[in-house]
Amino acid sequence: MTGVTHVRFELVRTVRNRRLLAFSLALPLVLFYAVASAQRHAHTDGISFPLFFMVGMAAYGALFAAVGPGARIAVDRARGWTRQLRITPLPVRTYFVARVLTAYVVALPTLIVLYLAGASLGVHLSAGQYLEMTGWLLLGLAPIVVIGIILGHLLASDALAPAVGGVVVFFALFGGAWGRFFNGGVMSTLVKLLPSYWMVEAGHDAVHGGGWPAEAWIVVAAWTVVLIPVAALVYRRDTRRV
Repeated sequence: MTGVTHVRFELVRTVRNRRLLAFSLALPLVLFYAVASAQRHAHTDGISFPLFFMVGMAAYGALFAAVGPGARIAVDRARGWTRQLRITPLPVRTYFVARVLTAYVVALPTLIVLYLAGASLGVHLSAGQYLEMTGWLLLGLAPIVVIGIILGHLLASDALAPAVGGVVVFFALFGGAWGRFFNGGVMSTLVKLLPSYWMVEAGHDAVHGGGWPAEAWIVVAAWTVVLIPVAALVYRRDTRRV
């Protein structure tokens, strides 16, 4: 199997995963309309509530999209598919690239659909602001994609659903996708150490300009740099078991 064929296969298989699409796209969309419709003229944190909640639900759906393809490695392991891949000439780098690409391919439609939903409730941003906001959201997903790969090589397939759900809810809840729960104190400082916090802040950054602060870049980079060796370690350990 060539690298291009493998990447194409993973992309097609992921797009056909109805459960993943439901959680990453349909669920955030329904939640957005259910909550934001009643508060379309309200404001929070200096921006309109529909914009704030649009970004929150976009981040929530993108988190599912980021974790899902990597975590499905657990299912592939149970079916013997990863073992078959390892006896082919497929480079390990291509194996990981396919997982990362599929995560982002699923995440992008989620963002676009939420943007359209936001526009239907009065969210008006320039093309440049949408592009900037999308860039921050996708950058914030980088460590989450790696977490999905780690889960896929650590967990059994029957533990996959609760693990993915738990990870996504943790990052979305404390990242502020449904609103900020901490307005001061130690917890307010701690939640800023989560990449999802800065994903939700993307709406403010796009409206007020200035881009991500240095703290956001440091947090996302630190998570990514720490998690990539962990992913490589669990992959090698999983390989030795076969």
